[in-house]
Amino acid sequence: MPRVRKGSARKRAHKRVLREARGYFGTKSRHFQQAKVALTRAGQFAYRDRRNRKRSMRALWITRITAACRMRGSRYSLFMNGLRNASLMLNRKMLSQIAIDDPATFDRLIEIANENTTAMPANPEKTTA
Repeated sequence: MPRVRKGSARKRAHKRVLREARGYFGTKSRHFQQAKVALTRAGQFAYRDRRNRKRSMRALWITRITAACRMRGSRYSLFMNGLRNASLMLNRKMLSQIAIDDPATFDRLIEIANENTTAMPANPEKTTA
């Protein structure tokens, strides 16, 4: 049985890796081994950062909602608690958009949340018993 060399298959694989590494700096875009390492690392960063993007966007939405609540004399935690008690299930992305685009509706949501909140006020007066 003759010995098979991987000439065309190897060439095709190397070309694919180098094509994907196009635009990388220096050796990483020209040499197969360096390109392979760079692509592996790039894939790891891309996988991690797709999840981190979701995390940072949620933090941004919460920050926007918090700012909108404070402008209206409320707190984020009491606002979310009131909405949950009122069975208004709006996600944070939509609440953030409402706060930016439609302040009147957000004012109404604050009123609904205040009516349905179960938490104590921020600074209750101390009573001695």
